[in-house]
Amino acid sequence: MKKLSVLLLAMFIHAPFHQAALAQDGKTALVPLPSVEDFTKGEDGWAFGLGLGVEYESAYEGSDEFGVEVDPAGAVQWRSGDDIFYWAGEALGWRGLRSDIWLFDAAIAFEEGREEADSDDGRLDGLGDTEEGIEVVLQARRAFDADWRYWLDGRLVTGENGNLGLFSLGRRFGDQNDGSGSEIAVVAVYHDSERANRDFGINAEQAAASGLSETVLGGGFRSIGFHYNYRQYLNQSWQIFGEVLYEHYIGDIQDSPIARNNYEAEVGVGFIYVF
Repeated sequence: MKKLSVLLLAMFIHAPFHQAALAQDGKTALVPLPSVEDFTKGEDGWAFGLGLGVEYESAYEGSDEFGVEVDPAGAVQWRSGDDIFYWAGEALGWRGLRSDIWLFDAAIAFEEGREEADSDDGRLDGLGDTEEGIEVVLQARRAFDADWRYWLDGRLVTGENGNLGLFSLGRRFGDQNDGSGSEIAVVAVYHDSERANRDFGINAEQAAASGLSETVLGGGFRSIGFHYNYRQYLNQSWQIFGEVLYEHYIGDIQDSPIARNNYEAEVGVGFIYVF
């Protein structure tokens, strides 16, 4: 997520894709937000999207190293009215629209954790690998009105490695109802002590093996940041998408030897073919 990728993303955003709206005329997404994938084109039944995304991002949380990662993109979805069941990458879930202004989402996801090898410069040597685990993600998003111009969001991520709470205020741009366009959200993140120490803490054994200072953190306010999403149809089947994410750490996280930067950042672009 750095300057070159930001420039490329800006080029995509300002490219002349106005004709792409023709791809979805009359087709209504569950909610008109580019951050909520909906490949159903407003129709009940199965929908599939398959593609590829390229991300330039922090090597791990708090890293001062950055790298490029290529990942598959898309999802398998089944829609029935205002409900969509989905399988997207390492997450299996459901989302539903209620009263036109409430969106609920519940998912079970696999969380990969961190490996010593994530740092090419050996910054994590001696710390070992953090544990992988299963997480449950519960989300509620409320629009201020039915066109979803402004919205509030609350999300709880709970699992074997601690808990995160995310709260955001967002605004979408454009008038499309097909889930294309762009949106930006300001996000505040909280974590408990278990999650804080999993990501940024250093116990006595790790300190002895790595030479870094032993660090024990408490829970509380973790970070403030923003998340930008962009999605557009190039024709009836092809989508282009992009995102920019920035998270600025708050409080004692900045004192952890693991947090060599006081922020995490990511920029990604990609394409999806909708069947």
